[in-house]
Amino acid sequence: MARYPRLMPTEPRLFTATVARTERVSPSFQQVTITGGELAAFEWLGRDHWFRLFLPQAPGAPLRLPKVKGRSWWRSYLMIPAGERPHCSNYTVADFRPDGEASELDIDVVLHWHGDELGGAVATWAVGAVPGSPVGFLDQGAMFDPPEDASEFCLAADETGLPGLRGILRHLPESATGTAFLEVPDAGDVTELAAPAGVDVCWLPRTNGHTPGQLALAALQEVSPHPDGYAFVVGESGLATGGRRALKKAGLPTSRITFSGFWRA
Repeated sequence: MARYPRLMPTEPRLFTATVARTERVSPSFQQVTITGGELAAFEWLGRDHWFRLFLPQAPGAPLRLPKVKGRSWWRSYLMIPAGERPHCSNYTVADFRPDGEASELDIDVVLHWHGDELGGAVATWAVGAVPGSPVGFLDQGAMFDPPEDASEFCLAADETGLPGLRGILRHLPESATGTAFLEVPDAGDVTELAAPAGVDVCWLPRTNGHTPGQLALAALQEVSPHPDGYAFVVGESGLATGGRRALKKAGLPTSRITFSGFWRA
């Protein structure tokens, strides 16, 4: 039997919305805001609440969505003819503003460049998103799920996990302590963010010669975690698996570590 995260809804809802606007918020991030009356029913958990984003195959093309039954949607998705099947990627809610028909949800999209070429279907969509164009998203809940007795937090992510860590820091209790390592591609991606006074936020802008995740992993390897702490490590695959290995070696039980590789460099 498949194991699902505790905070994943048992009956995930598939929402539809339209693009409201898009803007560059830093050198490596484009923020797309979507809107629509259905969003008023979205039960935002805060933290790293994530979803599966569905986009039309091409600008102006209709959006055909899979049927969702319980937690099942993948088979229905694959049954959509290849020429009509929407693009699907996983993203985190950057912010949410419920307001009836005017409800808005922000999506922060990482811009990966290969020379002068922008890579990735979602990044290309985000930069050129046209107001009124359709999107769909399937609610998946949150992964960040610390034990009730967690006394401190160790958080680490590269740019792909930054929206999630920003949400986690914003929703931690004011009494929380710990450290957050945020690795980003450019010094211009460093921004002000809300965090409890007891959590040390360490920005790690990459320089030439550093592969994604390398700086955050090196920082994690110097951590001495509290045995009653909780760690959350996401982003590039090597960062996620290497971070888990380092924290376990340092004495943190694996049951108190959540890790996920979002991509592979």
